[in-house]
Amino acid sequence: MTPRERAQRSCQAMWGNDQSSKWFGMELGEVDEGKATMTLQVMPHHCNGHAICHGGVIFALADSAFAFACNSRNQNTVAQHNMISFLAPGKEGDLLTAVAEETYIKGRSGIYDIHVTNQDGTRIAEMRGMSRAIPGTLFEEEEKQ
Repeated sequence: MTPRERAQRSCQAMWGNDQSSKWFGMELGEVDEGKATMTLQVMPHHCNGHAICHGGVIFALADSAFAFACNSRNQNTVAQHNMISFLAPGKEGDLLTAVAEETYIKGRSGIYDIHVTNQDGTRIAEMRGMSRAIPGTLFEEEEKQ
């Protein structure tokens, strides 16, 4: 199995159980080892009292992309901590895209940068996530002989 095939299979296994991302209205896009893309069309129920996309919704989109990227090796992995900077408002009707990319991995720890943009390429947010591998896998792999 190639790293890309493993990533796709891992992400499909996770997506099958991910009710939260689906509830928000997110869609899983391109995945590869250490990389994942998620999109979200900003709807009225995603907007706050300022009539802009709630920061928690943007964070959730970035966090979901991060989760799929750091689980792409078929090793159960969770967020250890992360930080986000909001750069511009998301607006109702925007198509937000979060791209998570691994920048470092060693042992059980990883670092990921997540870029959130709108349909015009405007940077909406930047997040950095630190991951921690935990016991278990997303699917059973055959042993190599």
